[in-house]
Amino acid sequence: MEKREFISRSPSETFDIGDRIGRQANRGEVYALYGELGSGKTHLVKGIARGMGVPDWEYVMSPSFAIMNLYEGTSVLCHVDLYRIEADEVHDLNLEEFLDTGIVVVEWADKGLPWNDNIEIQVEITGENERKIVMIKR
Repeated sequence: MEKREFISRSPSETFDIGDRIGRQANRGEVYALYGELGSGKTHLVKGIARGMGVPDWEYVMSPSFAIMNLYEGTSVLCHVDLYRIEADEVHDLNLEEFLDTGIVVVEWADKGLPWNDNIEIQVEITGENERKIVMIKR
């Protein structure tokens, strides 16, 4: 198990942390994001997109209503938001289809994922602009 901790003091630092994660991301990985509303999960995903070479990373937005957005970079970034769906609907998304061509990043992963070997990222609000980001690879 590998555990990495980061402290972000601004949204731009959160982007930079995501960028580092995106540069090291490998096809077939699932990133399960946890954190309360407004904690910066989507800012982190924007950084991951930037790190993966997505040309328009600044336009990455939470797919709260669309449920899933796909972005092309050096590989595919499948960005999923489970906030508005029920736990029993997660399997119907067929997320495993995207693992051959890229990574899957799931906001509100506490709804449940069909895999056990996810890379977990907890984003915790520790101050007005400060966040503690903990990434655990199992």
